[in-house]
Amino acid sequence: MLFKLIISGLAAVVPALAQDVPPFVVPENGVSTYPFEMSQLSLSSSRWQDNQDRTLNYLRDVDVERLLYVFRSNHKLSTKGARANGGWDAPDFPFRSHSQGHYLTAWANCYATLRDTMCRDRATYFVAELAKCQANNRAARFNAGYLSGFPESEFQALESGTLTGGNVPYYAIHKTMAGLLDVWRIMGDTQARDVLLALAGWVDGRTGRLSSSQMQSVLRTEFGGMNDVLANIYQLTGDKKWLTVAQRFDHAAVFDPLATNQDRLNGLHANTQVPKWIGAAREYKATGNKRYLDIARNAWEMTVNAHSYAIGGNSQAEHFRPPNAISRYLNVDTAEQCNTYNMLKLTRDLWTMDPSSTRYFDFYERALLNHLLGAQDPSSHHGHITYFTPLNPGGHRGVGPQWGGGTWSTDYDSFWCCQGTALETNTKFMDSIYWHDNSALYINLFTSSVLDWSQRNVKITQTTNFPLNDTTTLKVSGAGDWTMRIRIPAWAAGASISLNGKAASDINAQPGTYAAIARSWRNGDTVTVRLPMKLHTMPANDNPRIAALAYGPVVLSGKYGNEGLSSVPELALDSLKRKGSPRLEFTALANGRAVDIGPFFDAHGFNYNVYWAIRGQLPS
Repeated sequence: MLFKLIISGLAAVVPALAQDVPPFVVPENGVSTYPFEMSQLSLSSSRWQDNQDRTLNYLRDVDVERLLYVFRSNHKLSTKGARANGGWDAPDFPFRSHSQGHYLTAWANCYATLRDTMCRDRATYFVAELAKCQANNRAARFNAGYLSGFPESEFQALESGTLTGGNVPYYAIHKTMAGLLDVWRIMGDTQARDVLLALAGWVDGRTGRLSSSQMQSVLRTEFGGMNDVLANIYQLTGDKKWLTVAQRFDHAAVFDPLATNQDRLNGLHANTQVPKWIGAAREYKATGNKRYLDIARNAWEMTVNAHSYAIGGNSQAEHFRPPNAISRYLNVDTAEQCNTYNMLKLTRDLWTMDPSSTRYFDFYERALLNHLLGAQDPSSHHGHITYFTPLNPGGHRGVGPQWGGGTWSTDYDSFWCCQGTALETNTKFMDSIYWHDNSALYINLFTSSVLDWSQRNVKITQTTNFPLNDTTTLKVSGAGDWTMRIRIPAWAAGASISLNGKAASDINAQPGTYAAIARSWRNGDTVTVRLPMKLHTMPANDNPRIAALAYGPVVLSGKYGNEGLSSVPELALDSLKRKGSPRLEFTALANGRAVDIGPFFDAHGFNYNVYWAIRGQLPS
């Protein structure tokens, strides 16, 4: 209530936001395709939109004063009577204040795509309050520019090697910087820019006095994507000092093996690494140094091909395991959600430099549908999420050795890393559906949505029930000469395209390619894409007799109610039968008795099974 009263009086003083996001001053190297601005994209009725709406409910309801508590307390300002949060944002939690940057990004996303003024006002208000915290550093006895929910002395301990208690201070700083960057980039808020640059200046001062060996010692502690955000600042400002600061966060112990394509991921904390790789991709775009691109590409190939489960997630107990070791690690603590969020960011970056390859978005689709979409509780009005996605026999979302009591996240007593990244995931589903270059529009994902391609005075409306059925339609409003390039997934044998109701047999729709339609488009033109789906298995890398079951891109799971399973059930492949459309519902014999099987993203409220001991052959 307090926040709503404050906001109601702020309307006259909230700064006007820029109509256009700030462009890169330093062009991107190697990039040939580009995303649309969030303000040009919107979702239509779909499961994706349902997830978005639940998250929007939370973003509009969460008490902003509570989110500011640890910042104000740390910077010696009044907490204005707010209650402290629990979980990972409690006043005694080591890296408290790591979550709030995710809220900034999510609010900015919702304003850009929905023009939700409450989200706009919350982001702007939050930034203004952070600026007050930063301005009080002298009284708090912090150096200029510092901004965090914990004291600056934690960095002294980090640099001296005496850090205790599990803090990861640069990780938390990165989240704040990333949120400020997004409010600046997405909303055009110049105060967010100023606070960000002041904080970046503090990072420069802190790291610039360390020797190379001292800095590499600091990098042994998780630091998020500091190289990524600082390289972004360089490209936005053109000031090379920010590139210098970014490169101080190049972690040699991780980068050197990856540069020579050596998989030394076993035993590493997984989500510590992926943001570094995103930073490497950004550093390549900022410098053109191919070593950075090799690091990012090699890391992606290793993770996707040798360390990922069928659902697209990776890691067990937050750590990478030996290459290809999948069936041995089907546990309750598999597939940390943060890792997949970050892998999709890396996937986006790499595809922009190799847009002829569908394998990037084939993976993106798999991980988004099968891991991230189902990691939100559909019965939760506030879109609560799960930290891990269990893949043990008889697994259950929201149950297991998760942080915060073994259940779903909460409004004020969790604040896990995955809760923060989920706020972003569920407010930016639309950001990777459509892409463009100088002469073409790319369709990479299939969900009901609208693109306002204002640069060409064209609107694209996509209507589909995919993946519950195999067809999507793309209606063009407007006219002009350009090429539509549609991803034909590797799994879509027999794909076909029709134009204005007539089969376009001259268009190559081979799986694993982009079908290109070059024409003078007319208002009302409609493209219909059919992507046939069939049952197939996804064997574990280390044991071909243990496999997940999928229908097209959709991983399926068995429904076991309250029944527990002590081992992987044996599935008779030749017994699989579809129960009928429109839902993807099947039945089969497992361990000699019937079991219902359906999409894993819908496996909520009951025990499930994803990996099976398979025998026989799938029905043709």
